[in-house]
Amino acid sequence: MALRTSILLAIAALVSACAQLPAGEQTRSTEVADSAVVDQAPLPAPPQQAAVPAATETALQTTLAPPPPPADLWQRIRNGYGMKDIDNPQVHESAQWYASRPDYVARMVDRSSRYLYYIVEEVERRKMPTEIALLPMIESAYNPRAYSSSHASGIWQFIPSTGRLYGLRQNWWYDGRRDIVAATNAALDYLQKLYAQFGSWDLALASYNWGEGAVARAIAKNQARSLPTDYQSLNMPAETRAYVPKLQAVKNIISDPARFGLQIAQVANEPYFTTVATQRHIDVKLAAEFAEMPLDEFKSLNPAHNKPVIKADGSDNIVLPRDKAQIFLANLENYDARLVSWQAYTIKAGEKPRKIAARYGISLANLKEINGIHGRKKFRTGLALLVPVKGNAEPNLPDLPAARVTLPRALKAARHAKRRAALRKASHQRRQIVHKKTSTAKRSAGKRVKVTLPAAGAKKKVVVAENQK
Repeated sequence: MALRTSILLAIAALVSACAQLPAGEQTRSTEVADSAVVDQAPLPAPPQQAAVPAATETALQTTLAPPPPPADLWQRIRNGYGMKDIDNPQVHESAQWYASRPDYVARMVDRSSRYLYYIVEEVERRKMPTEIALLPMIESAYNPRAYSSSHASGIWQFIPSTGRLYGLRQNWWYDGRRDIVAATNAALDYLQKLYAQFGSWDLALASYNWGEGAVARAIAKNQARSLPTDYQSLNMPAETRAYVPKLQAVKNIISDPARFGLQIAQVANEPYFTTVATQRHIDVKLAAEFAEMPLDEFKSLNPAHNKPVIKADGSDNIVLPRDKAQIFLANLENYDARLVSWQAYTIKAGEKPRKIAARYGISLANLKEINGIHGRKKFRTGLALLVPVKGNAEPNLPDLPAARVTLPRALKAARHAKRRAALRKASHQRRQIVHKKTSTAKRSAGKRVKVTLPAAGAKKKVVVAENQK
């Protein structure tokens, strides 16, 4: 009974104390005394944080935000370098070659400004070192119409077979090796494949120049001799030996042009061109007029078209400066005349070129000029010619294969000489092997000697020949 009375008195004292507390404290005391009341009582408001001054908040955001992209594309390239630097006499020699030709460098930089942003975007998207974006400078000086004696073409210098292997279509109307977008994607695919095969960018670049089979054989030779298999240790042609140093020289110049007495024009870090899908055949000249741009500038962005006609097949795009795309489309939409003024014609057996020219209303000299008939190239049966469209006739634009390429005489002679030298060397090696085997056999053969024995029961001597080893 006394215990119960004590408990009641304690509760009464607690309630009395709660009546004397501020509202917040009273709520907390009630929470302790009766859990049923806790569910119904409102929670206290959270303490308010002190206001951050606007200037401080802006500074904090600036500190946490990533730095803005550089305005100059060259700086973006410098920031993405990932290949190991090399320093040797070939690098200095190549750098001096460029430094002594400032006009050449200026033209190369000017040409690259149209394509460089797209290439850098693709290189970075694939997580490749940005030195790769400088590779066309040593391949073609960024000339989209560059053509080598071995029939390599475009800024990435694909030979026909490798181009076809990487999806670059080549026909009478179009050569994908000169298509800026298609060839760039193909070249980067190829370089990635080579890097995966050899495990280093210098060997991948050597393979791009010399051929992956040649590099693989050079590595196998060094492995057989227990020699190192890095780029510097392989036996390779002089051109391939200088290939990576040449890229390093260009890299050094882009990194610090003033050091070499050069000025590199700034290239905006923004897209230069966009693409427009072609749904209709159209003359190259007319397309340039629709885009309201000079014909030479249009051709520099669309160098893949072999003829003055863009033959649409559902997969080709016209490349235009960003600010010209809508202009082109609007002018094309409003044009209701014929879009194509050229077509193909194949010479039939017995046809005379002069009669073909007369049939299409041009002179023989003009027919030759249009089709590049000069020197050793002659009119022949089966040759496809470019001729004007007559009147309102539907142009004849058939699918035609790429023109057959032939090696120049000098290159043919050099290859034949190299082949003959290789055959002579192989023949000499075979003779040496045969001679060595013959000598070994002779040394191991028995040697005949004479032995004189006394005849039994006779005074005569018997000569016996026997083999002695």
